[in-house]
Amino acid sequence: MEALVVGAGVVGLAVGRALARRGASVIVAEAGDAFGTGVSARSSEVIHGGMYYPPGSLRARHCVEGRRRLVAFCESHGVPHRLCGKLIVAAQEDERAAIEGIFSRGVANEVEGLTFLERDEALALEPALSCVAALHSPATGIVDSHALMLALLGGIEDAGGALALRTPILSAERRDGRWLVRFGGEAPDTLAVDVLVNAAGLGAQALARSIEGVSPEQVPRQVLAKGSYFGCTGRPAFSRLIYPAPVEGGLGIHLTLDLAGRMRFGPDVEWIEAEDFSVDPNRASAFAEAIRRYWPALTADRLTPDYAGLRPKLTGPGEPAADFRIDGPAEHGLPGLVQLFGIESPGLTASLSLAEAVVERVWL
Repeated sequence: MEALVVGAGVVGLAVGRALARRGASVIVAEAGDAFGTGVSARSSEVIHGGMYYPPGSLRARHCVEGRRRLVAFCESHGVPHRLCGKLIVAAQEDERAAIEGIFSRGVANEVEGLTFLERDEALALEPALSCVAALHSPATGIVDSHALMLALLGGIEDAGGALALRTPILSAERRDGRWLVRFGGEAPDTLAVDVLVNAAGLGAQALARSIEGVSPEQVPRQVLAKGSYFGCTGRPAFSRLIYPAPVEGGLGIHLTLDLAGRMRFGPDVEWIEAEDFSVDPNRASAFAEAIRRYWPALTADRLTPDYAGLRPKLTGPGEPAADFRIDGPAEHGLPGLVQLFGIESPGLTASLSLAEAVVERVWL
């Protein structure tokens, strides 16, 4: 079986590796100059526990299973990571119900080790914190996302697969029982494959519209939610990730750590119409106000603009959050085609589990 995976982010590379391990001849096509330069390059690099998502949803199932697979993969392949744990905090009493709801979902999703803490118990773990209650998730952590993607690419190449950079996919059509894919770049040509996987992230909808047989009704709209991050100078005040109660469109401006222990904050939520990765320094004051609700000692002069990412959402402001979309032949009726839409957070955590779901649809 010959397979073409479009998109060399963490999900596309995980899919390529999973297909290659099943014996497929795999090419991962990437329009950019390197792998992992899109959504995957601009995440929080958090290994999520899986307690935010509705029980039974694809996000819940693939986050929990994906986390277990991801941690095992990192341990076996020497990918830098650390299960530092996370506190989700209620800064005031009116937020207590929100984190109680997260706790209930986490238990239903079988997230390991969740505990509900009152104020003094939370401050015993993180003395700089301000809260009335918190949810502790010891299964949450951080990972070097570039090293992870490099290890996944190594798995593809070890199995005889390849990464094709600067290879934009222009169209695809069914011919003689296979997918005839036309690509551009330095040496434009066509390629016939048995399996075509659309893991193009921000470009998934545009690619879907270029595939013969995919009706417009089968391509969901894409809504862009920009999230900015700010670094924080000075000594780290926390040893765990700190998350506030969630907000519409995201998990709130939270504190994350890199593997060197440096603190950064974000992302916020800014609904935009076109791709934009700039960080407005003027957002620092709003960041500081949100952060002081759980870390009163922060001064605004410690925040420095860092980077911004985009969430490829399927729903917009005021609408319920959409689940992941994994559209295979059972959904659209086209053999050998699997399309992934709306793979935002926790896409990195879920990547290895999502890859297995793609394989299952390919081998139906």
